[in-house]
Amino acid sequence: MTVYVGDRTIDGILVTADGQPLDTYEDVKTFSPNGFEWSYEGPEPTQLAFALLVDHLGDGRRAAALAERFMRDVVANFQNEWEMSTADIDRVLASYGAAAA
Repeated sequence: MTVYVGDRTIDGILVTADGQPLDTYEDVKTFSPNGFEWSYEGPEPTQLAFALLVDHLGDGRRAAALAERFMRDVVANFQNEWEMSTADIDRVLASYGAAAA
């Protein structure tokens, strides 16, 4: 189980997957060239949603299809510091039902 952690530090935004920096996956799809952000709706939070989903699902096409909804439902609601596991992501995707398949 992967654990994703986000934090706003004095040096800027840090998002990790099991303690390692999370790839933006901009080479797969770019919603924003400015990296990650959260706590609002927009391109940077969508890039974070996409990266979380690609890392978790291993499927860029499926992640792209789900990124906007996942951003609105989850990433836009993150606090300054947050933690999310693969089990948490699975629960969100399961709530989407057939749309997540």
